[in-house]
Amino acid sequence: MAEGEGQVGRKALIDPEELRRLAGQGLSNAELASRFGVSESGILQAKRAAGLSKPMLDHSRAVPWKLDRPHNQTGPATNLRNLSAVAQGRAIPAEKLNTALRWATRLVVGGLDVSYEPGRGFTEVPASPQDWLVARVLAEARRAVESTGEHPGE
Repeated sequence: MAEGEGQVGRKALIDPEELRRLAGQGLSNAELASRFGVSESGILQAKRAAGLSKPMLDHSRAVPWKLDRPHNQTGPATNLRNLSAVAQGRAIPAEKLNTALRWATRLVVGGLDVSYEPGRGFTEVPASPQDWLVARVLAEARRAVESTGEHPGE
């Protein structure tokens, strides 16, 4: 048996320089996976290892609940994640940022926060000053925006 034949789970060798070169040419993850003989997941792992992918953002401070799938793409969830992304230094399209800022500002000015219940979804509730989620996430996003000198909504 030739070396490597018959081995299950053998790690595929993906040359990081070749991966950089091909990814730089615009090949999709599917095309890269086919080229290297691995899954798209394998390509994503190789890209992370080679420093070719953006680090994953952690939105757990902004969305502290385990959301049911139907609620994952609702307005409140999306707005909270967008504000969280900005607070963590990620650039997002101005339209998405403006929508999230308007939504959060409306709640804060109205003294409201959001709560989440599985099966029911998000609801607007009176804010608790000591644990005001939307106000905190909004303040973190505004600080990040101000530090870049951008002025969304103008």
